Amino acid sequence: MSLINSIVNRYSESRLRAIESFASNAEEIQQKQLMGLIGKAGQTSFGKENSFGEIRNYEQFAERVAVRDYVAFAPYVERMKQGESNVCWPEKIRWFAKSSGTTDAKSKFIPVSLDALNDCHYRGAKDSVLTYLANHPESKMLSGKCLTLGGSKEISNIGHQIQTGDLSAILIGNSPWWANLAKTPQRDIALLSKWEEKLDKITQATVRQNVTSLAGVPSWFLILLKHILETTGKNNLHEIWPNLELFMHGGINFTPYRQQYCQLCPKGINFVETYNASEGFFGIQTKEGHDMQLMLDYGIFYEFVPLSEIGSEHPKARTIANVETGVDYAMVITTNGGLWRYMIGDTIRFTSLAPHRFIISGRTKHYINAFGEELMIDNAEKALQKACEATNAAIAEYTAAPVFMDIKTQGCHEWLIEFSKQPSSIEAFTTELDNALREVNSDYDAKRYRDITLGRPRVVVGRNGLFFDWMKANGKLGGQNKVPRLSNTREYIDSLLKLN
Repeated sequence: MSLINSIVNRYSESRLRAIESFASNAEEIQQKQLMGLIGKAGQTSFGKENSFGEIRNYEQFAERVAVRDYVAFAPYVERMKQGESNVCWPEKIRWFAKSSGTTDAKSKFIPVSLDALNDCHYRGAKDSVLTYLANHPESKMLSGKCLTLGGSKEISNIGHQIQTGDLSAILIGNSPWWANLAKTPQRDIALLSKWEEKLDKITQATVRQNVTSLAGVPSWFLILLKHILETTGKNNLHEIWPNLELFMHGGINFTPYRQQYCQLCPKGINFVETYNASEGFFGIQTKEGHDMQLMLDYGIFYEFVPLSEIGSEHPKARTIANVETGVDYAMVITTNGGLWRYMIGDTIRFTSLAPHRFIISGRTKHYINAFGEELMIDNAEKALQKACEATNAAIAEYTAAPVFMDIKTQGCHEWLIEFSKQPSSIEAFTTELDNALREVNSDYDAKRYRDITLGRPRVVVGRNGLFFDWMKANGKLGGQNKVPRLSNTREYIDSLLKLN
């Protein structure tokens, strides 16, 4: 074990013990988070409106404060953006993370308080490193640099000393000096707004450094890494960075990309997934596997509404004390950024309750249910993986949407897929995809019975670079922007098909 690892491990012992305590004290920790948030925000406008001073327990909190989505929360955001202090959190919010808007066409502006920066986002980043080192005591990660790929510095100053921009740009722009010592490239390059220029600058700045880890969104990072290989003429990343050992990723499902990253790193590479959104840092992959541990003491109180109850007249939220494994829950959060019972739009599914481990199963609005099939992103990712394994294919990007039935045409799902390695037969791939979907989703299987309700899926091959060009045309290059995977409408797929 290296000296630097020994120092870090001694420093981190108490923190690691605290994380281990989540398994036995989850309810107590969460109740403490809730009452702390209520107490701190008691004199804010929101706190006074909801009589926070009279709240003594969760039941009273749930009675007084309604569950909100962004549309319902937006009036408070507008007040904060106009420079008003103490609206939902006891400070003047100076940063707003501009969401890529994958749930709604409109952009969302998520308040980022100083407490959220320090006690949530940065704490989550530190815990990610600490838990990785605890699992890999012989790691040499800290002997080199972490290549971080974030958003641009296209920060909009809207007056009142208030700015909006990509979350990753906010995090990089406000990161403490000690964090910058371990990162590459330098801040001015990391925040460049022109994507093509950014690729060249990052390549020039990093190829001669001792890069031991990567951190970013898998899809965008893959573009950067391929650019670096093309520029250097190398065959794999270990020819450039022989000590590269870790990729910390998040933002999208990693399954379609894992094989490609393994091929780029023939000496082997470790993967750690994190769940860090504009609204907060929620989860870390603290051990081997495909699930993450819910982080309970970052100034966030969690509630969970079964996806089956979304849209019903009286959906009932559950706390951490009464969730179950195997159920898709819409996540509702109360945070030290001033979000109160805010429905984030993601759905998760618990795989364990001691500690609370989970996978991201989809979005509350990003699924296909045009025929009663209730196809979630988790179903889609599993089925695509099976189809790729069966046909020796690899996927770069994809999206899917319904083809609606009419008098002459049967309904089906249309999949627009950009392959990094095409299957030997699109027909065979389509059959494998259809069969896999029927295996992982009983509703889909029922609707596919004898092709009566839902026809065989249609797979369209996207040209090389299609999704990149679409993102560029829509001003969504880099950062945390994502391709919408599933949609109940044809808005996204039709605009992509026009470019294909």
